[in-house]
Amino acid sequence: MIRHLLSGADLDADTATQILDTAAEMATVAGREVKKLPALRGRTVVNLFYEDSTRTRISFEAAAKRLSADVINFSAKGSSVTKGESLKDTALTLQAMGADAVVVRHPASGAPHRLANWVDGSVVNAGDGTHEHPTQALLDAYTMRSRLGRLAGLHVAIVGDVLHSRVARSNVLLLSTLGAKVTLVGPPTLIPVNISAALAPGTDVSYDLDTVLPGVDVVMMLRVQRERMGDSYFPSAREYARRYGLDGPRMRRLPAHAIVMHPGPMNRGMEITPEVADSPRSTIVEQVANGVSVRMAVLYLLLGGNNR
Repeated sequence: MIRHLLSGADLDADTATQILDTAAEMATVAGREVKKLPALRGRTVVNLFYEDSTRTRISFEAAAKRLSADVINFSAKGSSVTKGESLKDTALTLQAMGADAVVVRHPASGAPHRLANWVDGSVVNAGDGTHEHPTQALLDAYTMRSRLGRLAGLHVAIVGDVLHSRVARSNVLLLSTLGAKVTLVGPPTLIPVNISAALAPGTDVSYDLDTVLPGVDVVMMLRVQRERMGDSYFPSAREYARRYGLDGPRMRRLPAHAIVMHPGPMNRGMEITPEVADSPRSTIVEQVANGVSVRMAVLYLLLGGNNR
């Protein structure tokens, strides 16, 4: 097992499958009366979040606590970061406190890689700028495998703001490693040039959602990240929804077995309508539940699984 989880590229097929299989075992804990395992008793996990988060932060906290780890939640707001403390000095402080693992979310791409050079414990990337979000890709893969029974051979369409999406990048890397075919769909302004060559050769790009939908097993909608946009990337929200939003008629063009995913948070009415988000095809709530199991597996294998 690897020491850090910084990128989807860190995972080969065997390691990724080991995490998914371990997550399936961890999922059984959620059905117990006492949702606890003693696997990480005496270990300290620090959640180091420099950006706002709901699902990811709570998911990592729940995962660590269910494994009986001690959890320290750090938020940049209200800390010495507001006084000018650097990431390195914060890292050295955590190191002095004996952190066994640091889960980090940071607005700067590459921050978790720098952090990994400054601390002795394991570092888990919980999202760095527009770069990557590997545990989201793992929970997405776990959800696909749970719903559809396999990953190899699946055709996955990732639709929307690919340019600013760390989720898209990690998913392309991981799904390609696990044998799935990925097609990126969106307006030309929101899909980076030569992204398939840069991430995973064989990844397709399309600017027409309607032609892609009938041939996919999974459609993953991405949020339009307006907070990262300094320019206008499309004429209007209404125009974007008309061309790239997933509504009821478009959902009905999907194959009967196909599922709809979204990493959250959603812009209901823009990239996805309430009818689709709340439909039986939707796995959005399921993804949140699966996120705890997958992150339990990651923490267990990084901190406990190697020492058995």
